[in-house]
Amino acid sequence: MPKIKLITDTASDLPLKQALENDIELLSFGITINGQAYQEQRDLSKEEFYELMAHTEDMPSTSQITAFTFQEVFQKFYEEGYTDLIYVSINSSGSATNQNAHNAKEALYQEIPESRNMQIHILDGGNYTMCYGYPVLKAAEMIRNQASVEEILAYIQHWLDFVGVYFTPMTLKYVQKSGRLTAVSAFAGEVLGLKPIIRISHGKISAPEKIRGEKNIIPRLTEKILTVMLPDSPYLIIQGVNPAFADSAEQVLTEKLGYPPVERVKIGSAVAVNAGYDLVGVAVLEKQN
Repeated sequence: MPKIKLITDTASDLPLKQALENDIELLSFGITINGQAYQEQRDLSKEEFYELMAHTEDMPSTSQITAFTFQEVFQKFYEEGYTDLIYVSINSSGSATNQNAHNAKEALYQEIPESRNMQIHILDGGNYTMCYGYPVLKAAEMIRNQASVEEILAYIQHWLDFVGVYFTPMTLKYVQKSGRLTAVSAFAGEVLGLKPIIRISHGKISAPEKIRGEKNIIPRLTEKILTVMLPDSPYLIIQGVNPAFADSAEQVLTEKLGYPPVERVKIGSAVAVNAGYDLVGVAVLEKQN
């Protein structure tokens, strides 16, 4: 009988309480703001971090989860008798954390050859926030229902292959600082009163269109979602400090689709550092061209 442990990181925005309730190991990113270092979700709530961001000109930064941390975690679960570990990581294109997990796996296998009897499956989330947190949550349900390792891996990978997030930040300064858009396009957007719809899918970031005026954000964003999403599939609402835009997006999509989102999540520190703490977004399974 397999003994399976799910692992993810806090850039998934899976709430710590929900992770604990579902026996998911949640590894924290380090966040530094105003010269003070914090462990995401453990030292500060999301709301407390928003407050810090709102009242400082300091640009916060994140630190990757180290190979040493991963090796400690992997060894701990090996000693507890797990047969399979499934780690779903932050987008490998935006963080070395995924590679650190691979390095830790090989280091553990070299140092404790018997640990090779425990399979460590490392999946690249290829995205951020609940785009990869949600399938981990559903995988916990599959474990409770005694699904096989192969079934769980296939479900998670299928989700990751199809999921995309579309979001609009209310300010571009964090996106600009992170390099997600060029400084020129970010500056032009601010000057002209334009806000981008940013898409992240398969590890790639693009800005397929721009919106003029806040009143047009939800109509254009929801229209985009209705165009790209796989019919009858689940979707998630993503929000930051201000729930008003997310409220509107949820209302419009629920009316148009005939069913509500499966989750509504506030972005955490690791996402807010790069996208800003005030945004609205929707994660969906996309039609494939």
